[in-house]
Amino acid sequence: MVFEPPRRLVRALGESAPDADDWLAKLPDQAQQAVALRELTVERVQVPGGRSSLVVLVRRPDGTPAVLKLAPRRARPESERAALAHWGGVGAVQLLEPFTAEGVLLLERLHPDVSVRSLPEAKALLEAAGTLRRLWVEPPGEGPAQVFETVEERTGRQAEAMRAGVEADAEVAPLVDAALAARAELLAVPPERRLLHGTFRQSKVLSGERMPWLAVGPDPVVGECAFDLARLVRDRVEDLIAQPSGAATTRRRVRRLAESLDVDQERLRGWTLFRAVESGVRALRVGRRQDAELLLEFAGWL
Repeated sequence: MVFEPPRRLVRALGESAPDADDWLAKLPDQAQQAVALRELTVERVQVPGGRSSLVVLVRRPDGTPAVLKLAPRRARPESERAALAHWGGVGAVQLLEPFTAEGVLLLERLHPDVSVRSLPEAKALLEAAGTLRRLWVEPPGEGPAQVFETVEERTGRQAEAMRAGVEADAEVAPLVDAALAARAELLAVPPERRLLHGTFRQSKVLSGERMPWLAVGPDPVVGECAFDLARLVRDRVEDLIAQPSGAATTRRRVRRLAESLDVDQERLRGWTLFRAVESGVRALRVGRRQDAELLLEFAGWL
C-alpha cells in the first residue's frame, strides 16, 4: 500500500514549518517499515485525518483493530507517548506498546468517525468536560516529567510570536496587549499543577468500546486546569459568531464550564482570551484570514 499523506496534513505542516525537515518525503517509507515490523494488516489511512500526524487504521497479527500513528519530531510524539502511558487508558486512548521507534505510536482503535462533536451542543460540552476532568492528574515525577513543557514555557513561545504578529498587523494590537497582560497575571499565581491534554476540544473526544468517550491526540503540558479548559470554550466558534446572542452565549459557556469543573471563572476567561488571540494571530500569519477574523471577534467578547 502507498501511504499518501492526506492533503490536510500536508497543508497544516506547510503552515507550521514551511522550511522544516524532510519528514513528509520520508513518511511513506517510515510507514511501510512500521507496518512490517509489527506485522500489521492495513485497512486504510484516516482521511481527512489530523494536522500533525498520519493516522492509519490497522489490525494486529491476532486480528485486533488498532491505530498506527506517525508524527514528526516537531509535533512532540514522545511527549504524547509519555502522557498516554501515564494516563493508562483512563479518560484517554490506550497505548498498546512501549517505545519501539521515535515518532511511531500503536494505539487502541476507537471509532474515528464518531466524536463528541456529533452530539447536540449542550450534551457535547457535558461529555467533553467529563472526559477532560479524568485527564487532570498529578504529573509524573522528575524523570519523565521533563518530557512535558509547562504552560509558562509554551505560552512564552507563543507570546513572542504574538508580539511579532502585532508588528505585521497593528489592528490586532489592543487584543494582543490584553491577552499578554492576562497571561502575565495568570502566571503570577498558578493555582495547581496538573498534567493537561494541551489541545482539548470536542473533535478530540472519540467514541470507544471500553468507555463511551475517550480523548485522543494530546499535546500535553503541565500547568493549571483553566488553561486546558479554555480551548473547549470556543468550540464551534463559527456557530457562536453566527448567533445574534453569540457574546452572551460565550459568557454563559465560560460560567457553566467553570462551575461544572470547579475552575475559577476569571482564570478561565483569561486563558480563553489568550488562547483565542494567539490562534487568531497565528491564522493571520499563515494567511487564513477568515479563521483569524472569527477568532479575534470571539476574543473581543471576552
